[in-house]
Amino acid sequence: MKRRNFLLAGAASTLGVAFLGTQSLYANDIFEEERAFNIPPLYEGEVVNGKRIFNLELQRGEMEFFKGLKTQTIGINGAFLGPTLRAKKGDFININVKNSLGYDSTLHWHGFELPARMDGGPHQIIENNTTWKPEFAVTNRASFLWYHSHLFHQTGNQVYKGLAGMFIIDDDESQKLPLPNEYGIDDIPIVLQDRNFNSDGSFRYISSMPEVMMGLHGNYVLINGVIAPTFKAKKKLTRFRILNGSNARFYMLGFSDYRKFKIIATDGGLLEKPVSSKQVRLAPGERVEIVVDLNDGKDVVLKSFKGATSQNMGMMGMMMGNMGFDAEFDLMKIKAGEAKSSGTDVPSVLSIHPKWNPKDARAGRDMVLSMGMGMMMGGGNSNGDRFFINDKAMDMNRIDVVAKKDTFEIWKIINKSPMSHPFHIHNTQFKILAINGRHPNAYEQGFKDTVIVDPMSEAYVMLSFKNYSDNKIPYMFHCHILEHEDRGMMGQFLVT
Repeated sequence: MKRRNFLLAGAASTLGVAFLGTQSLYANDIFEEERAFNIPPLYEGEVVNGKRIFNLELQRGEMEFFKGLKTQTIGINGAFLGPTLRAKKGDFININVKNSLGYDSTLHWHGFELPARMDGGPHQIIENNTTWKPEFAVTNRASFLWYHSHLFHQTGNQVYKGLAGMFIIDDDESQKLPLPNEYGIDDIPIVLQDRNFNSDGSFRYISSMPEVMMGLHGNYVLINGVIAPTFKAKKKLTRFRILNGSNARFYMLGFSDYRKFKIIATDGGLLEKPVSSKQVRLAPGERVEIVVDLNDGKDVVLKSFKGATSQNMGMMGMMMGNMGFDAEFDLMKIKAGEAKSSGTDVPSVLSIHPKWNPKDARAGRDMVLSMGMGMMMGGGNSNGDRFFINDKAMDMNRIDVVAKKDTFEIWKIINKSPMSHPFHIHNTQFKILAINGRHPNAYEQGFKDTVIVDPMSEAYVMLSFKNYSDNKIPYMFHCHILEHEDRGMMGQFLVT
């Protein structure tokens, strides 16, 4: 078996589950059969009376991830995943979300600053055969956001089956920059999702306690819904907007020839200056934008390298390593032989960020992440008593935090569990002040809505909830490993 193409073959025997074609796909060259790269359709809505209107439908579908095998899926305006929505800062948008799934769902606008009643969290349920109509002004700076199901106890299951999509925000500042920006040509969205399949081609979701404890890790990685696709570059300088849409898997992204690339943006938009790197770590819910120079015309493979899983996870890390969860594997091939000159380069200055002074914070809060011992022993029930924030599992009827609008706060996120957790806060883009007493890495110094907190580590983030307040309807904060979120590692806050 080629090491570079190995992906979780050992997990099948460890869990005693019949996985579909693990050996046949990953034991050989996964690019032997060329699979076309899929670019999600771009949907910019329709402007009517000064409002940008999007019409979305949550629907059931069917995909053929493997030849001759049909997989039952769900998607938005299609069989699997949704279109890439696009709007501009200052737009007022109306979104009509029709639910045709046959069961309840929600649609959360991840990364947006918006009214609580429009957030699409667990409180904004869209019942079957009804249409939810959120509307709000786009106040975010240029950024790469996303949208996905956020139904209480069912987020992981619904996202796993396909209920997610990408959302690009533009602004005047970003549109003036000489960056690759032609969607589908040199500006390419990528959503990474790992999945398991039964022998009949159907998705296999949770089937064992370890998959709850560690979050579900799949045997196959879908790139925009395709396994191991080949992307034929059209321009020598190509921008990839990468979303980790997996339920639990972390990736250490880089290229097979170890070429450098430039990181230009993270969750909340452009960095102040590009950061040159050979690898970047990406947790569930996080996004990164990179620009890759393909002027040498050589084919190259986007990979995930070892090191995505924290090295200080102790016994948990050993378990995950033995199950192949931190393996090295290929994601997609890039063919650059026919790419044309871009005639530009990444500018040395991308953006100017407002300077936030920690002395301006008016409140400080501790968020302690932990896992119950019952989790380790297979105990607990399915309603959320396995994962905790401040020793409490999520309760829809309890408000955990009350914050004041337009006031800076500093949150200290403390991980007392044996696993890494990507911590996400709704309705804000924050700044990471420190991780374990050190300054964040250069590419972590932009605006973020999700921060990785490794085991027995702590992160300080500075944030403010701008523009909106609501005395009754809360926003969420939670771990973005979806199985953890669904089982208790989530809380609620009001902005007053």
